Amino acid sequence: MASPAKQKASTTAARIARWRWWFQGGFLLVWLDPLMLRLHGVCSPVFHCYSCPLATFACPIGVLANFSAWHVIPYMTLGVLFVVGALFGSFVCGWACPFGLLQDLLHKIPAPKFRLPNWIGCFRYFTLIGLVVAVPYFYGEKHDLFFCSVCPAGALEAALPYAIAGKVAWPTAAKIAILAGVLGVSLFTWRPWCRIFCPLGAIYGLFDPISVFFLRFRRTDCIECATCRGTCRDLGQPEFSVDGMRCVRCLACSHCRAIAVETVFSRPQKSSSGPLVKLENPKNE
Repeated sequence: MASPAKQKASTTAARIARWRWWFQGGFLLVWLDPLMLRLHGVCSPVFHCYSCPLATFACPIGVLANFSAWHVIPYMTLGVLFVVGALFGSFVCGWACPFGLLQDLLHKIPAPKFRLPNWIGCFRYFTLIGLVVAVPYFYGEKHDLFFCSVCPAGALEAALPYAIAGKVAWPTAAKIAILAGVLGVSLFTWRPWCRIFCPLGAIYGLFDPISVFFLRFRRTDCIECATCRGTCRDLGQPEFSVDGMRCVRCLACSHCRAIAVETVFSRPQKSSSGPLVKLENPKNE
């Protein structure tokens, strides 16, 4: 039987998870600044186009891509990503990213739902290494596969608004098609961009095993109910690999009492990892 302290820890995480939409909305006011403050010399920790008419900060991926094209190391941006990643890891993706919020909202629209396979998250690293680093480094900013040339967030937040206002030419058909594809697929599966292609999510995923805040599966609290699998939007198996590199830490799985948010300062729990038994994968979305 789970101890009261453990039950309280898991219950607290589940209660916090209910506020995720409010957190995302609050952070949206930071990234899309209604006060018209423009701090483009400062890099934000989220995926958000700095060319957006309402952008407060610079986009870390855009900075990495442009500096790669210039053959310059962006020390400040790397520092921001290191500090934020080491503290929170993918909590940034699940709780602060504006493009993730948009996909969350689209997924709420009634439509047939399907889940993506576990291995598909590996494509994020192809995007990061190929389109953000390699293509800019070897071919410069004018290449068709330069990341900002195909970025769906850039198309939605900057290219389309400026094109509609008549200030720039309309984005290419490929860029519009990628944006339409991401938004369209978001109706049917949860956060396709974040889970398949997002290079920033790939970076934060590398920090998840070592970040200050993390998720823990407590084997001694497991009652074999499969709640953790049924609530995981990433088709994960939390009883085997909670808080994996594809996880955006939305805390949906924390409704299972065996899942808790902890920190590196938490008291270690003996036998706190690994499944009690192999659970059957539920068929619900």
